[in-house]
Amino acid sequence: MSSKMKLAALAAGVSLAILAAPAAQAQQARIMTGPQGGSWYPLGGAFANIMGEYGVNLQVLPGAGIANVRAIAEGKADIGFANSISTVDGLAGRAPFEEPQENVCNVATLYPQYFQIVALADAGIDSIADFEGKSVAIQPRGNTAEFVTAQALEVAGLTYDDLGRISHVSYTDAVSLMRDNNAQVFTLGTTVPASAVMDLASSRDIKLINMPDDTFEAMRELNPGYTKLTIKGGSYPGQDEDVQAVGYATHIIARCDLDEEIVYDLVDGMVENIEDLTSIVRVMADTDLAVMATDTGVPMHAGAERYYEEHGAM
Repeated sequence: MSSKMKLAALAAGVSLAILAAPAAQAQQARIMTGPQGGSWYPLGGAFANIMGEYGVNLQVLPGAGIANVRAIAEGKADIGFANSISTVDGLAGRAPFEEPQENVCNVATLYPQYFQIVALADAGIDSIADFEGKSVAIQPRGNTAEFVTAQALEVAGLTYDDLGRISHVSYTDAVSLMRDNNAQVFTLGTTVPASAVMDLASSRDIKLINMPDDTFEAMRELNPGYTKLTIKGGSYPGQDEDVQAVGYATHIIARCDLDEEIVYDLVDGMVENIEDLTSIVRVMADTDLAVMATDTGVPMHAGAERYYEEHGAM
């Protein structure tokens, strides 16, 4: 074989070796979302698509506000949706947490969550006290709205034992129970309008239960993180007047020791794709860098902090 042929063969071998070399492995991460029918589940899918552009394979897992804080602390997830009141309780080790949750950092505040009480219009329910003896659909334990429901009952002088029947189910299943008269009221914590409530209102007349000032103040005594929100009249079919509600903030949390670059890219991806996220959750139209960098009482992740500092939000 001539020297030229040997060089050509060598070059071809090198090319084949390069082609056969395995591609760089994408980074892996897990995000805990929420129940179907709420806002977190579709947002989690959108986050996965966004992070794919940054070379991160983001696995989307079901979850719930309280459960997600525990999952982050226990290393069962890397990123999660959470509610500010639950995360602060978790860090402090207050109920429903049995001990302080560690290695949990804030990434971004997204939007307010509304604790909504939806009753069938003909169920004779005008206040939380009217839950007594009624069939109520509540989220499974581990959901923030389930814990808020228990606190609301406590303020009204009731416990689960005073209810006629309790169904711990998803938003979607709660709608089915309400539609078939197997529940008379259900509670949920999500944005307004909630797709689950709109779905129910398409087939049944509904009533949103107001949270009066004295009840709100009593709730604040249980957790000072509650805020007063208003569900504007016309948000749902048949709802002509404003309804007062207890609220809290949805935010993104992550393991404090999660790769700083992954978190930095996540924040950048949210900022760059805010219009797409707003198409899923309309209230995110008001989510800007200042909102995202809000101090929730939870330590900021180093990756998020670097992003906000570089872009003048901190």
